[in-house]
Amino acid sequence: MGSWRGAGIVMALAAGTLLTAAPAMAQKAPDLAHGKALAYTCLGCHGIEGYRNAYPDYSVPKLQGQHPEYIVAALQEYKSGQRAHATMAAQAASLSDQDMIDVAAYVAGKPLAADPKPSATSAPPASVAVCAACHGVNGIAAVPMYPNLAGQHADYLAREIAEYKHGGRKNPIMAGMATTIRDEDVAVLADYYSRLTPALATLKRP
Repeated sequence: MGSWRGAGIVMALAAGTLLTAAPAMAQKAPDLAHGKALAYTCLGCHGIEGYRNAYPDYSVPKLQGQHPEYIVAALQEYKSGQRAHATMAAQAASLSDQDMIDVAAYVAGKPLAADPKPSATSAPPASVAVCAACHGVNGIAAVPMYPNLAGQHADYLAREIAEYKHGGRKNPIMAGMATTIRDEDVAVLADYYSRLTPALATLKRP
């Protein structure tokens, strides 16, 4: 898995690359009222506790407490085809950059606390080194463009890693990092991050 220091250097460079490559966001500040109006369609999946994607079967991700910048980046990837999911691509296709900013600010809500703790007393697994430089040992991302992982559904995290490994998601940085994660470590990492608290949450209905 390489040393923690080595992983940190690689991921810090990757962070700089991603931020440089990200499209400029020169729009207005977020309009929460507009975001709330647009986000009603999000509640149909992300606002139902325990809701699952039908096929393939995995938990729909929690969004409350996520970085708004990451939600915008994810919506842009669905719109551009970098992420393969028909429903999300259709939703993102109708959104302008400003719409995405407004929706992301609304659904993200309050940020997670800076220092989540494992809900169990087990130490972080050694395999967390490949994720920690960007997503944090505590599940709080070092850069807002990256997702917080604390409290996310374990099966969703495992699905994400698999998609980056096998081309369902085409982000070159994550694809490269995912290939370094051994298959036997995927469930271990997903379980560890899912148990960190305070945690991401299902969207609350108005």
